[in-house]
Amino acid sequence: MKLKIAVLPGDGIGPEIMEQGVAVMEAIAQKYGHEFSYEQGLVGACAIDAVGDPYPEATHELCMQSDAVLFAAVGSLRYDNDPTAKVRPETGLLAMRKKLGLFANVRPVATFDCLIHKSPLKDELLRGADFVVLRELTGGMYFGEKYQDNDRAYDTDSYTRPEIERILKVAFEMAQKRRKHLTVVDKANVLASSRLWRQIAKEMEPNYPDVQTDYMFIDNASMRVLTEPRFFDVIVTENTFGDILTDETSCITGSMGLQPSSSLGEHTPLFEPVHGSWPQAAGQNLANPLAQILSAAMLLEHFGLEAEGTLVRKAVDASLAANVRTPEIQVEGGAHYGTKEVGQWIVNYIRQA
Repeated sequence: MKLKIAVLPGDGIGPEIMEQGVAVMEAIAQKYGHEFSYEQGLVGACAIDAVGDPYPEATHELCMQSDAVLFAAVGSLRYDNDPTAKVRPETGLLAMRKKLGLFANVRPVATFDCLIHKSPLKDELLRGADFVVLRELTGGMYFGEKYQDNDRAYDTDSYTRPEIERILKVAFEMAQKRRKHLTVVDKANVLASSRLWRQIAKEMEPNYPDVQTDYMFIDNASMRVLTEPRFFDVIVTENTFGDILTDETSCITGSMGLQPSSSLGEHTPLFEPVHGSWPQAAGQNLANPLAQILSAAMLLEHFGLEAEGTLVRKAVDASLAANVRTPEIQVEGGAHYGTKEVGQWIVNYIRQA
């Protein structure tokens, strides 16, 4: 298979983890006889520094002309510590999602048996947890009308029927392919936007009689993903709730460095780790590349390359079992492995498989 991949390393640890993600993609291409081509683009703080725009038109054109986007992270302490900044790295990420029409963010949540001890949750709660959070990505407060002066500010949590229907359709169909259980997460007892979400979900529910559908307020869901993670199969929710909920689920995997995601919609699909740019660690060979590598596995599987994706996942599992891990998930007394060493170990595993 031939694929053109737009590579967007971004900021902070992004270039380091991206290097390992691309190396794994190349190892797969060589092993299975695929032809993957790569072209890098600027996004985030590095793009602001270079051209004054966190998502330049040249980067957008690259994404539109590619089969897939492999993205790392954006964010810089220079902007985090300056609330008056008019242009921010994260604005580029939002613009990319909007202009590519990436309305469905898919975030799988699963446990690794050898890392359960790294979670703050009890073993008996975690084992067997396996669910997906489907986050609406181009609506809500992140994109609604905004205002700020010295004394007042607001963000409008706005959704339209078509925006809600299309993400719910993805959610119902995803549940049909999994364990046929869908949980719609909202705040319908307080927010008008959530009441519209629930109304439309109720209208669509009879079209999917094989799916057990339930409804949960976000505050209750935030508790239950940690106290009853095995209850869930597919969760669908709006943009802001999904952002917070999927960070919380890192307590289940044991590290945010293990969580990949895909963003799907109208144009080129995008694959990225859910963690941020961790600028404090940039250039120190400390960052965990596994979420980036697992995002590459999701990219392969998206194009029907199931055996290839399975091999990447097998390599990741083998690296964890062999204690080839970056410091934040290493066992006590285990050897030190950095970003490069973990990536190279996985590449070697793939080559030798």
